[in-house]
Amino acid sequence: MKKILVSGASGIVGYGILRSLRKSAQNLQLIGSSIYHDSVAQGFCDIFALAPPTNDAGYMEWLCATISKHQIDLVIPGIEIDLYKWIDHLPEIERHGARAVMNRPELVRLCKDKWAFYQSLQAAGMPCAIDSSLDNSFETLVAAYGLPFLLKPRRGFGSKGIVRVDSAETFEQHRHAIGPVLMAQPIIGDNEHEFTTSAFCDGKGGYHADLTLRRKLSKDGFTEKAEVVSSTPFNATLSALCQRFSPVGPTNFQFRTCTEGVKLLEINPRISSSTSIRTAFGYNESAMSVDFFLSQKPPAPPAIRRGHAVRYIEEHIFYDDSIHL
Repeated sequence: MKKILVSGASGIVGYGILRSLRKSAQNLQLIGSSIYHDSVAQGFCDIFALAPPTNDAGYMEWLCATISKHQIDLVIPGIEIDLYKWIDHLPEIERHGARAVMNRPELVRLCKDKWAFYQSLQAAGMPCAIDSSLDNSFETLVAAYGLPFLLKPRRGFGSKGIVRVDSAETFEQHRHAIGPVLMAQPIIGDNEHEFTTSAFCDGKGGYHADLTLRRKLSKDGFTEKAEVVSSTPFNATLSALCQRFSPVGPTNFQFRTCTEGVKLLEINPRISSSTSIRTAFGYNESAMSVDFFLSQKPPAPPAIRRGHAVRYIEEHIFYDDSIHL
């Protein structure tokens, strides 16, 4: 039996990973961790571990002790802060007996800053790059991008903190943050042409399997509605990005299409929030990760079902004398 720890198990990515692992045919014991003792995480794992905050001074000591206590084979980050924390402590994690589902450290660090990532795309002459700027002149940005345009956080996820600039007044409220915090971009395409492609990458400039969803976002920045579509329009761009950055393991690419072709919104070098939706259509990247990171077994392209998904709010009931699933 393989023992898998999923962090951030109270969040949509964390419990999505746990649910996906539960649906695999593998013999697994699932340990879920969260800083919230009363979260839904306990409904999706065999063992629940209450974690300190990731930025706590004793966090790594807790993580390594938990790995040793439960003899954990594989750890999977379910929240971004853990991804960035673990990347600096991989030897320590492995000394305690666990492997980590982790992309290339260089790519993880690069993707943390969207401006640095844009500069890398631009230097490589990648046509999928969206023109970006740190200029704090309203007139210059309007001349380049028109109105409205976007101010996007250099660091962040889930479309949080994006400002739609449609006037000089709105721009002035955020001008001071352009450069250290925000970067400017034109609006590319529209909400009907946004796509999320997940690929299981080989670390050598290629990928083993992929699935593309046309998506609509919730107000929290997560996928709310999704439809399985062909990856063919994105294959050339996906291949070019893999050759440029050599990602390894589960990697999420977010695209928009427009008259100029395929444009890259960002790369998330990890399992993303749509993972449980992808699993439902046959693409179980969490199960793939167990085989790949523990046994070096590359995944075969899975049989993908077509259809669409809608997320909605539901309850998970915990009775005092049992659990209602």
